[in-house]
Amino acid sequence: MEAFIVALSSVWADSGFSALTSGHVIMICVGLVLLYMAIGKGFEPLLLSPIAFGCILANIPKNGFEEPGVMSVIMYGIHHEVFPPLIFLGVGAMTDFGPLLANPKTLLLGAAAQGGVFVALLGAMLLGFTVQEAAAIGIIGGADGPTSIYLAAKMAPQLLGAIAVAAYSYMSLVPLIQPPIMKLFTTEADRKIVMQQLRPVSHFEKVAFPIMCTIVISLLLPSVTALIGMLMLGNL
Repeated sequence: MEAFIVALSSVWADSGFSALTSGHVIMICVGLVLLYMAIGKGFEPLLLSPIAFGCILANIPKNGFEEPGVMSVIMYGIHHEVFPPLIFLGVGAMTDFGPLLANPKTLLLGAAAQGGVFVALLGAMLLGFTVQEAAAIGIIGGADGPTSIYLAAKMAPQLLGAIAVAAYSYMSLVPLIQPPIMKLFTTEADRKIVMQQLRPVSHFEKVAFPIMCTIVISLLLPSVTALIGMLMLGNL
């Protein structure tokens, strides 16, 4: 009987339950909610499912993150900014620049979204975050998950988990947030307007655009070469 109790105690000590804290439980619940939003509600499942499942894995005590193996490779990729460029490679592969090339004025719509970066940055500073932390948080305002992770790893690694969850939760909720805002600022007649067919975009334009963007933007801002290069390579 004593040997059984010792064995049982050993199993308990080696299990994750023995080191489970309220923080772990809360974040696992957050991951489950995000998984429900991704799978049950269909809110950006391609983006939200991996980060939600990763949220669960990361909050399992004694998960082997600090030991050689898959988890340590994942942690290495996070700390050394490997994953954001890889994510950008996939995003680039899914992106169609055809409508932008056919109607360059739509570039202003994308540029306007960056106003959210400054709103989030100022809001974070008013809440008492440092300039570096506020800068990392501010990228969330631009609805840019990979860049949020990339900048957080550089400027506020202690906030990396929270920023990643916030950024991708915000992006996944766009289908829920956007419709009421659109209804607020447009009439029913506006929403019934049939968009005209844009001009055909040539194969040369689609090939030349990512190449020229990579060269010009990388020369202008060398520090973003990895991100913009992988984005445009994926698209090319």
